[in-house]
Formats: sequence, structure tokens, C-alpha cells
Amino acid sequence: MNEQAASAPSEGGADTFFDKVIRTLNGIGTLWILALLLLINADVLGRNLFNHPISGVIEMIELSMVAIVFLQLGDATRVGRLTRSDGFFGLILLRRPRIGYVMGAIFDFLGALFMFLILYGSWPLFRNAWVRDYYVGNEGLLTIPVWPVKLILLIGTVITLALFVAFVIRYVRAFRNAGRSA
Repeated sequence: MNEQAASAPSEGGADTFFDKVIRTLNGIGTLWILALLLLINADVLGRNLFNHPISGVIEMIELSMVAIVFLQLGDATRVGRLTRSDGFFGLILLRRPRIGYVMGAIFDFLGALFMFLILYGSWPLFRNAWVRDYYVGNEGLLTIPVWPVKLILLIGTVITLALFVAFVIRYVRAFRNAGRSA
């Protein structure tokens, strides 16, 4: 059982449009990893067999790493695959559910706050990359615009922020409902 599913109060029901968007972004990230794998292998073969490497592979990998992380961050959050220790938390949820709900709400609130801070700090970087047409690479060989990766970072951050807020709301509702039944 995954961590988020084991710890968060359930919200039952079929996949929402939001879940489908998150899974689609995760799939794009996975396909991007496959494309990088093929690109790296082609570069290695080009270097060793033909003494002709592919220009810009390093730059493509550098930009891709950030993009892939933020494409897949929402899905990792949604299915509870973010790094955290749930042993103690799970025990508290079983023995003292209301305390566990408070702990979960605090954790997810801090996650939302962290995502907000990333969003707040990244917006000016995206804007500058867009307006000033920043790129990586060498003119004449290969240049790659930076703004698409900055946009992916913003999208991934907004989605993850929304998920953390939804988790906080679930914990607050579960806390209230546990108080009524006690």
C-alpha cells in the first residue's frame, strides 16, 4: 500500500480530470526519459563509431532533468511516493486518529507552503526566460530555449501545490468527522 493512500483519509470515487492530467504528465516524463536514453546511446555510438558526437546532448540532459522531475512530481505526490517516514505516523493514525489527522494536515500544509515558495521564486525566472529569450547552448551549433522548462516547472509546482491543499482539506474533514463520531 502506498504511503499517501495509507495515511490520507480516502475520498473514494473514479479518477477525476485532474488525476488524468497528472497521469498524462507523468507519462510524458517517462517518454522523455526514454528519449534521453536513446539520445545518449546515439551520442555514445556517434562518438565511438564515427568520431562524431551529437551537439548539445549535455545541454539537453541538463534541461531535461529539471523538466522530468516536475512533470512527475504531481503523480509522485498523488500516489504517496514522496520521501517521508510513515512508520510512526501510521501508528499514530491507528491509535489516535485525530492526532494523526492533525499531523497529516501539518505535513501537507508545509508541503503546500514549500510548493508556493517554489512557485513564487520561479515565476520571475520564467518571465525573464520568456521575455529575454534565454537559451542554453552555443550559437551556430545548437541553442535550446529555457522558457519551456521553466513553464513545466511552474505547471508541476501548481499541480503539486493543489494536491497538497486537497490533502490538507481531507485531513481537516477527517478530523472533524472523527470528532463527531467519538
